Formats: sequence, C-alpha cells, structure tokens
Amino acid sequence: MVASTGSTEREGWSSRSAFILAAIGAAVGLGNVWRFPTLAGENGGGAFVLFYVGCVFLLGLPLVLAEIFIGRTGQDDAVGSIRKVAARSGASGSWSGFGVIGVLAAFLILSFYSVVAGWVLYYVGVMGGDFLGALLSGDPFRGALLGESREMIQGRMGSLFADPMLLLTMHLVFMGATLFIVARGIGSGIEAAATILMPMFFVLLVGITVYGAFVGEIGGALAFLFTPDFSKLTPQAMNEALGQALFSLSLGVAGLITYGSYIKGPAPLGPTALTIAVADTSVALIAGLMIFPIVLAVGLDPAAGPTLVFQTLPFAFQTMPGGALIGLLFFILILVAAITSSISLLEVPVAWGIGEMGWSRRTSSLVFGGGAFLIGVACLLGYNVWSDVRPLGFWPLFADTDILDTVDGFTGKVMLPLVAFFTAVFVGWKADRRLVVEMTGLSGFWLSVWRGLIAWLCPLAVGVILVTGLFPQVLGS
Repeated sequence: MVASTGSTEREGWSSRSAFILAAIGAAVGLGNVWRFPTLAGENGGGAFVLFYVGCVFLLGLPLVLAEIFIGRTGQDDAVGSIRKVAARSGASGSWSGFGVIGVLAAFLILSFYSVVAGWVLYYVGVMGGDFLGALLSGDPFRGALLGESREMIQGRMGSLFADPMLLLTMHLVFMGATLFIVARGIGSGIEAAATILMPMFFVLLVGITVYGAFVGEIGGALAFLFTPDFSKLTPQAMNEALGQALFSLSLGVAGLITYGSYIKGPAPLGPTALTIAVADTSVALIAGLMIFPIVLAVGLDPAAGPTLVFQTLPFAFQTMPGGALIGLLFFILILVAAITSSISLLEVPVAWGIGEMGWSRRTSSLVFGGGAFLIGVACLLGYNVWSDVRPLGFWPLFADTDILDTVDGFTGKVMLPLVAFFTAVFVGWKADRRLVVEMTGLSGFWLSVWRGLIAWLCPLAVGVILVTGLFPQVLGS
C-alpha cells in the first residue's frame, strides 16, 4: 500500500454546517425510517424507546465524538487517520487494523444496502404511477392503489423478489446515482447533495407527520411510543435497542472518521457531535410518529415487523384521503434517506483508495462502487436464482440465511461491534489526553464524563452486543 503523502491539497467541507448536514445525512437512513419503527413495534413501544434514547446519549454520542476526533486529528482516510493519532499518542500503528475492518464493513454494507434501496426505488415508481393515474382521473387526493386487494398489495414484494432483472435494474440505478455523487468529490458531490437532499428530507418528514396527526390515530401513537411498559423490556429488547443506537448513528463503518477528516480549521467537536446525535434520534422518533398514527388509524398491527414499510403501509395509504400523494412522498422520503447514507458508505472505501493506494477519486469510486454492485448482484440473486445458497452454512448462526442476510448479519453482528469496541478502547485508553483536549475542545467536567464513558461503559456495552450477537442463546433467544 502507498500511504498518503499529503503532497496535494486535500478536499474539505466549506463550513461546519455543511459537515453537520452531511454527517446527519450519513446517520439518517433506512435505520431511522424503517428499522427503528419496526423494532419499536416489535418490542412494545415506550420502554424500548426510552431505553434506546438512553443508549444513544450514553453510548452512541461518546462514540460519535470519538470517530470525529480521530478523523479531525488525522486528516486522512480512516486507516491513515487512526495511524496518525496512534503515532502522535505514542501508540502502535497496528491500531489502524480496526480501521481496515471498518472500511471493509462499509464496502460490504453498501453492497446489500443498495439492493434494499432498490426496493424503495421500485415503490417510488409504483406510487408515482399510481399518483399519475389519480391526476389523470381528476382525483389527485384519492387513496393509493385503488382496486387492489390487500393480498395484491402485499404480494408486490414477493413478485419483486422473484424478478431478478427488475431487482438488478433498481440496484443498478441506485448504485449508479451513489457512484456519480461520490465521484464528483466533497464540495460539488457529497456536500452539494447533502445541502439539497437533507432539507428536502426534513420538509417531507415533518409534512407527512403532520398529515398523519390529522388523519391518523396520533393519540394512540403517542401512547404506544412514549408510555413505557417495562414488563416488555426484555434482555432481547434491550440488546436490540443498544444495537440500534449504534446502527442508526452509522457507527462502526468509519464513516464519521472519514467525514471528520474533511473538517478544516478549528471546530467545536463536542457540540457538533451532540447536534448529530440529537438530529438522528429526533428523526427516528418523528418517523415513529409519522408511521404509527397511519397504521393504527386503519387497525393494522404496529408490530408487523420488517413488512411494516413495504407491505403494511401501502395498504394503509389505500384507505386514507390523499393516500396516493402521501404514499409517493413517503417513499421519496425513504429514498432520500437511503441515498445520503449510501454516499457516506461509498466514501469510506473511496477515501481509503485515494489515501492508501494513491488512486484518483474517479478510479477509486469506480473500483469500489463497481465491486459493491457485483456483490449486491449476488445478494439479489439470493432471493430467486440462488435462493438455496448459504454462504456461511457451516456456521450455525448463519446456517439458514440467504446471501443478503448473511452479509447483513456478519457485518452487523461481527464487524460493526468490533470496530466500535476498538474505537472506544483506542480513544479511551491510547489517545493522548492533550491531543484530545486540543482537538475536541472539551475540558473539565465534560472531558471527564466523556473519557469515562468512552473508556469504560462503551467497551463493556459494545462487548455485550458482540457476545450476544454471536451467541444469541445467552439471551435465551
């Protein structure tokens, strides 16, 4: 490998607000608007939500600050930044190994993330065609997918999975858009996309939530999400809340290390990290308030699980005024969240290719975008042509999982917790205290609190995620 020499001027964010928007975009994705409502529904609502919020601020926030600190200090790709922080702290350069795992995790997650985002793109097309039909019929405020039975609406997912060419087309379009944005660089690519897409995302999020409050069951949704029933807070639910807190903040994939490395000049990292954590958590909670009033209003089950977004909500939109338009806007909202996260996932290995291999941005984007696309093809074929393939069938934990779920499970259960664990240990125990103070701006009480959380609580909690992920029988599941 060829380490970055720093001989050329490195790209950077134009302002602190640009970095915050891009970082929020990296964190806000399918994990917020799909996975969080799903987990909240499956685990009984209020108590899960309360525990999740606690995990975000006691565990997620310290790790967010730790990743940004590494990137801001190193001013290099994730691996190079860790190496530089280690050198300035008198620690071994071998610590950069967990950066390699993070880069690989981002690359692998992007491969199946693009496939799942392709499902969203498909539903944008379905809802777009339906809304166009509503316009042409002179009734733009009618319900969605009129004339289709519940079985027909729910059967769309099965039909999509059985059509490899349709899955491939959606995957190709989404990955192509991601690659195009990243190849354009930080200023004219990632930052420009974030400054356009994130305001659009928040307008759609608030607008659809207000709609749901008026036409849906907002009282029931509020009670479900914010009235804790601690009898439902099982060890399994707590572990899922803990994992979701890290997953939703995009931790463990070196994304915030990479984005943090583009910060130029002095920056108050503590308030910046807090802003990112608050925004990300707020989006998750508002997403619950957006989805559950609609679900409850038509008597559907909030514990529908992974089918909630793709099978339950389209049926709910059918019975609601303006459902054709709202259904289209809802899936556009999810698509925007998906693209801002996929950009950050691709940027991690692309930055590594530039910094460690000496490639141009265009070459690195094509290599990693193309590679992730090919792995994604294998993932989508696992739903049809290769449905009997079990890549890790020798491992009992993955004996019955298809290709996509295997890649998802291995990255989520093994790679992300490992990176988060070593990030906490590295920053909490190895990073030079004076360097931390200089780069974060923290001091006194808040420095002590953060160092205590990152050195003690975070490694312990992430260790629990790792052990219970690999050995679920520990939780009795």
